[in-house]
Amino acid sequence: MKKIMFPAILILLLMLALPGIAQDKKFGLGIILGEPTGLIAKYWTGRTTAFDFAGSWSFEGEDSLHLHADYLFHSFNIFKVDRGKLPVYYGIGARLSLQDKTRFGIRLPVGISYMFEKAPFDIFVEIGPVMDVIPATKLRVFGFIGFRYYF
Repeated sequence: MKKIMFPAILILLLMLALPGIAQDKKFGLGIILGEPTGLIAKYWTGRTTAFDFAGSWSFEGEDSLHLHADYLFHSFNIFKVDRGKLPVYYGIGARLSLQDKTRFGIRLPVGISYMFEKAPFDIFVEIGPVMDVIPATKLRVFGFIGFRYYF
């Protein structure tokens, strides 16, 4: 139980600290649909880096609450578009799945996002392989689509 409490408290503290920074339009909040489905937040730390946090529910197999936090890198040079931006992103993070047997794993998310030119929105598609390490090693792949509004 102690192994689970530290990551959960850390994620909660980071999420509570973000709303005060949201006025710079570096903070986005939205939804994700897929496996799992829930709420997602993103905080840009630089021109090409961001933190990504989500709280979601898995309906596949054992119903469970998923919490994840990732550090993302964005490449804006792969796809050129006439309007807006179309970065490819990748990163590393952690996932906590609260169910009968709580699971903790390492995430390696990869996705693509369309950032509108004159609107504070983005839409994205992501695949996030997770290597559970607690209570046992198991590889799972999750994926979703989503959108965010930037404040």
